[in-house]
Amino acid sequence: MAEMTDLERGAASEEVAARLLGAAERIQPHATRFLQGLAEVETPSDEPATQGAALDMIVGAAAAAGMSCKRFNGRRSGGTLIARWPAPTGTPIQLLVGHCDTVWPVGTLETMPVRLDGHLMHGPGVFDMKGGITQMLSALTLLGELGLEPAVRPVMLINSDEEIGTHDTYSTLQRLAPLADRAFVLEPSLAPDGRLKTARKGVAQYKITVHGKAAHAGLNPEEGISAILELSYVVQQLHALNDPASGVTVNVGTIDGGMRPNVVAPMSTAYVDVRVPTHEDSRRIDEALRAMHPTQEGVRLEIDGTEGRAPMEYTPGGRRLWEAASRIATAMDFDLDHGRAGGGSDGNITSQFTPTLDGLGSVGDGAHSAHEHVDLRHMPQRTALLAGLLLEPTLDGGGGEDK
Repeated sequence: MAEMTDLERGAASEEVAARLLGAAERIQPHATRFLQGLAEVETPSDEPATQGAALDMIVGAAAAAGMSCKRFNGRRSGGTLIARWPAPTGTPIQLLVGHCDTVWPVGTLETMPVRLDGHLMHGPGVFDMKGGITQMLSALTLLGELGLEPAVRPVMLINSDEEIGTHDTYSTLQRLAPLADRAFVLEPSLAPDGRLKTARKGVAQYKITVHGKAAHAGLNPEEGISAILELSYVVQQLHALNDPASGVTVNVGTIDGGMRPNVVAPMSTAYVDVRVPTHEDSRRIDEALRAMHPTQEGVRLEIDGTEGRAPMEYTPGGRRLWEAASRIATAMDFDLDHGRAGGGSDGNITSQFTPTLDGLGSVGDGAHSAHEHVDLRHMPQRTALLAGLLLEPTLDGGGGEDK
């Protein structure tokens, strides 16, 4: 078999890798300024009116990179942006997924301003995930500047409600992901060492309500049935489902109930967070919760549950994406590792339909925390890595057409 040329090797060739990395380093000052400006636009998920200015900035940068952009109004969010790389009809597509909303309320900048401290940029949302959006736009920009044409058409989706469940764009992701050859999610890296996320736990929320019977605590307590007592047994059953070795966590986060100290509690409620690494674990825990029975006669349990995000499992397609990323990182002479994250993202959605690689965003620390920051030294590498992944050929049997 003939040896592959540099172009056939794509970004894993030393020549292409060097060009991508050099271009990413040249545009890094612009990327730093863009990230600072984007972070200085406060975009809390629960205030949709704040999202417009950030989406306008992203549209401007995407259009400058040669992409056609379309904004969609949200029902409960600030809206969604879909931008497409120029390509002939019928070209297979690859998704670039990100979100511009943050957990930080308006006014956070007054006490937590965006600031540079050497190679670190601090501020609300810089790590989760405006740094990732910046790298996404930078990768597309340098492909255009270098005249490198992806064989698989990049389609960028930016939503504004990921932090509260991606309700507005859930159906859009479900429609686009089956058409895509693969999906790249620009959530921040798994740890300060820059690991990618090749798997994520699934997340489900349950509300368990115990119905007992009220009675006077002093006059006739024997006629009552304490819902709080029964809930204490339920909580112990729930905690027994935890399996740290396999990654299953069942957490009773809050409980409430009862009327007054002198009344036997007629009702009590527990709110439960479940995290599981596999679909089988999800099914097993759900069955276990719904099979719980009261220990006291006359008590009724009411169990309501919703799966917020299904598990993102490490699939053969995901493994191929990780292997491609590893090859490209080696060609660019930096170390790269991967792992499973405990939290959910839009990668949990796309991975149900197409191979997905997550955690391609910024290297840093402090997501949702006062010490949130991005390490700017890693941004050129991460930008060049993403650009290289965008140049990868289609996966075997993957992908549909952009419609």
